[in-house]
Amino acid sequence: MIAGIGNIFFGDDAFGCEVAQRLGRLDWPDGVQVRDFGIRGIDLAYALLEPWDHIILIDAIPRGGAPGALYVMEPDLAVAGALPPESQSLWDAHTMDPVKVLHLAQSMRATIDKVLIVGCEPSPLDSEDEMQSALSAWVEKAVGEAVEIVKSILEQLRTGGIADYQQLDLVLPAPARAVLPQVPMEETTT
Repeated sequence: MIAGIGNIFFGDDAFGCEVAQRLGRLDWPDGVQVRDFGIRGIDLAYALLEPWDHIILIDAIPRGGAPGALYVMEPDLAVAGALPPESQSLWDAHTMDPVKVLHLAQSMRATIDKVLIVGCEPSPLDSEDEMQSALSAWVEKAVGEAVEIVKSILEQLRTGGIADYQQLDLVLPAPARAVLPQVPMEETTT
């Protein structure tokens, strides 16, 4: 499953939604589903109860890099399952934290073996109270590249040669850096 995450009214937070919408226009092999979950964390948690072989989450992830920087990370699912109770609330009407969603799904007995997060560094909002309905130029440029990265990951999964990605540190942000493996891009049949 490929899941886009984000709030379309908070500027670059809509990155995951935009990538999911573009991926949704492509033809995929049977068994591959692309969904735009927006900020519907409960819906995503229930979708994670299905027996997916692999899950790719796409989201805006502030990690201290330059706006538009792309990251591919693998969250430590053991850490997600051990979050302290005070960090487990999903009831924010404006955002969705994918780590909390993974924790919720695990608490509902979801079997989640492999998750990759394709993230993009957002540019800061001008104001946290001000809605912005468009992506910044940096993140807009990164959307097409993210689509190609997801296609590459799916090709790796199809051929059984998935690369090792940086383990996502769920507690402290890692220094900003792109963590894409050196994998040749191949055309996928769509």
